[in-house]
Amino acid sequence: QVQLTESGGGLVQPGGSLRLSCGVFGTIFSINAMGWHRQAPGKERELVAVITGGTTNYADFVRGRFSISISRDSGLNTVYLQMNSLEPEDTAVYYCYVRGYMDYWGKGIQVTVSS
Repeated sequence: QVQLTESGGGLVQPGGSLRLSCGVFGTIFSINAMGWHRQAPGKERELVAVITGGTTNYADFVRGRFSISISRDSGLNTVYLQMNSLEPEDTAVYYCYVRGYMDYWGKGIQVTVSS
C-alpha cells in the first residue's frame, strides 16, 4: 500500500523559511513525476513545483524562492520543498504527490506565514 507522509510545516514569519519533506512509502511503478501542490482557503489547488523527466518546473509565483529536490536512500524516496522568503500569500495546505500509473497524494500539511 502506498502512503505519502508530509512533514515540516508550521507557522513562520514573513521572510522566513521552511523545508517540507514527503516520505514515499510503498512501491510505485513507472514514476514519471514527483512534486508539490498547495491549496489556500477559498482557492483551487495549484501546482507549486514538480520534477518530471529530469526537468524541474515551478509555478510563476515561486519567483526563485522555492527549491524542489528528491533523495533516494535504501529504496525510500523523499521529496523536499525548500521554501525561502515566505510571504503571507504562501499560506496554504501543501500536498505532496507522485504520478505513476495513477496519482498518489499525501494528506497535506499546513503552512502559515504570519507575523
